[in-house]
Amino acid sequence: MRYHILIVLLIPLIFQNQLSGQVQPTDTEFHEMLDDLYSWSVPVMMPEELVANGMGGYILLDAREKKEFEVSHLPGAVYTGYNKVEDEVLAKLPKNKPVVVYCSVGYRSERIGEKLKSMGFDSVYNLYGGIFEWKNKGFEVVNDKGTKTEEVHAYDKDWGRWLREGKKVY
Repeated sequence: MRYHILIVLLIPLIFQNQLSGQVQPTDTEFHEMLDDLYSWSVPVMMPEELVANGMGGYILLDAREKKEFEVSHLPGAVYTGYNKVEDEVLAKLPKNKPVVVYCSVGYRSERIGEKLKSMGFDSVYNLYGGIFEWKNKGFEVVNDKGTKTEEVHAYDKDWGRWLREGKKVY
């Protein structure tokens, strides 16, 4: 009898995953992937920590590409890019104010964080899990007009599987 109940409960989940074409990864899998992806050369800051500390006390830098930034970004973030880093933007930033850099999951932002550290910035942090973790935790993002949105550029379908909240845009 117990097995019948278990089967009845699992069947909808199995069909849901088959229909979506992809099994949703768990938080544990996401954190394990980040653990392997990061070199840990830049200290991380958790999304909850950034909110608790007051976002206004930090310079927020978006290390994604322009089309990703235009879809959505953290409120108050400045676009820096990754492939074509806006060096003139970086050069104008005060080196004594703490900086939090983010991208989709944290790889690109870690590279930009390394660059900032080499330029003499005092306090540089990589936002753990990037904008995906930020949105997965239920925090707000805004579009290029500064309006709150549920859309997040998910980079591509492979990386987009890590974004579980919001509306994926490619």
